[in-house]
Amino acid sequence: MSGKALNIGDTFPNFQANTSEGKVDFYDWMGDSWAILFSHPADYTPVCTTELGRVAALIPEFRKRGVKPIALSCDTVESHKGWIQDIKSFAKLDSFDYPIIADDKRELALKLNMLDKDELNSEGIPLTCRAVFVVDDKKKLRLSILYPATTGRNFDEILRVIDSLHLTQTKSVATPADWKQGGNCMVLPTVKAEDVPRLFPSGIETVEVPSGKHYLRITPQP
Repeated sequence: MSGKALNIGDTFPNFQANTSEGKVDFYDWMGDSWAILFSHPADYTPVCTTELGRVAALIPEFRKRGVKPIALSCDTVESHKGWIQDIKSFAKLDSFDYPIIADDKRELALKLNMLDKDELNSEGIPLTCRAVFVVDDKKKLRLSILYPATTGRNFDEILRVIDSLHLTQTKSVATPADWKQGGNCMVLPTVKAEDVPRLFPSGIETVEVPSGKHYLRITPQP
């Protein structure tokens, strides 16, 4: 029986698991940081190897944002430790500085609804899909993306979303399509005109549209 589907804003469930870096309690491991948990179909597979190598190379970027990465794959700790050597070799890494959860019994995959029913292993068992969960320092789910097992993730996009989450939780803005750090933002519709000078000292631009409604308000990134 799979677990309850998680929605944005839900408290992310705590769990204990064995990892390539020893046993962890997820909440204790997070501490006061944010976390990104991302799952993989299996060890010693090509797309997963590229993904874990990419995340290892991006560790400085995650640290700058106060985010701890943790991976999950449906194999054992010993398998993970052997696979890490391949990942380091392929990605030309000197170190591999985040844990991989061992979920060989698929307990977490079931609990977090991370199984891809269309992709089966040689034994006919569903593979873990490529799930991404971003959890904030209050243990709330802030982002959830489910990729099929056959499609590798874009971790530059995931960093971009984390930047947006950090910005929009403290400023009265939303980030538009294809926004990147430093780009213009949209003023939230809930911001009243009289509050604009105080909240946006750099000013705003209101775009005229056929409806005559003044909802498209652009401001430099606060």
